[in-house]
Amino acid sequence: MIDFRSDTVTRPSDEMRDAARDAEVGDDVYQDDPTINELERRAADLVGMEAALYVPSGTMGNQVAIRTHTDRGQELLCDEQAHIYKWELGGIAQLSSVQPRILDCGERAVPTPEQVREGYVEEDLHRPGTGLLCLENTHNSRGGIAVPKADIDAAADAAHDLDVPVHLDGARFLNACVARDVDPAEMTAEVDTVMFCLSKGLGAPVGSIVAGPQEFVDRARRIRKLFGGAMRQAGMIAAPGLLALENVERLADDHANAAALAEGLNDIEGLSAPAPDTNIVMVNSEAAGLTGEELSAACKEHGVKFHAFGEYTCRLCTHLDVDADDVTEGLSRIEAAVGEA
Repeated sequence: MIDFRSDTVTRPSDEMRDAARDAEVGDDVYQDDPTINELERRAADLVGMEAALYVPSGTMGNQVAIRTHTDRGQELLCDEQAHIYKWELGGIAQLSSVQPRILDCGERAVPTPEQVREGYVEEDLHRPGTGLLCLENTHNSRGGIAVPKADIDAAADAAHDLDVPVHLDGARFLNACVARDVDPAEMTAEVDTVMFCLSKGLGAPVGSIVAGPQEFVDRARRIRKLFGGAMRQAGMIAAPGLLALENVERLADDHANAAALAEGLNDIEGLSAPAPDTNIVMVNSEAAGLTGEELSAACKEHGVKFHAFGEYTCRLCTHLDVDADDVTEGLSRIEAAVGEA
């Protein structure tokens, strides 16, 4: 089975398994776990922040950041397709009692400065005020778009002019940096905080990072505890994360495989796939007379897994466990599935 469902399906390498077994550990609630302390230090340095916090998942990382930044009842600005709004079980409302004000960012994937200014609500007797702007890079639901640094900076600067902090949901942030050839610390230069995953393209089995100013991370540590994310001898799962940080440059291989996958899908009659920025390929099957669900089901019968992502759209992800040969074989199987459907 060739699995294009997500880059979350990667399995840890033998080196990661060895590192987990041999990790030096302590109680992280007391900040005594040396492996986690090292991971947090290296992660903060990577993205140019003062401090970092290890969390079990990207969703927890985003929701911890939102709760730490905001006061209950405030508004949050984000794209209408943002992961924090669309795919995190209403956590903005459930966990932080914050009201999202959504913006249509279109193919740009982040709001323009004008949209930030228009969406901003000033606190008064009747209105709660805008407490946070959330951006996303890469943007999952918009096809893995690698948002240019200039667009991130412009939106962040507009928010800061209004005294609104900025959080960057960077689940695949390092894919964006590799695709745009921008140092991670440069990409985050104008945002206040960032979350990025160790468990997607970087290949770790568990974990994400929230990074920002030391004072923010100190407060976020308490929110992580509140949300049930405080861990004890978690160096055993953090150790593979240290090795994952060595996998950043190889993300370019996933991008190349995704480009080849999209090109091959375009050669199959009835399918069309825009050239991807990163490791996410969106394919439209309307011309083949197949819904996304029908295409996905047909391909699964031929040994290729991926998800429907709309009525006539499917999403395919390349990752550590998919190489160029898998892409070639996968395309052959998809072509057969479409031909028989």
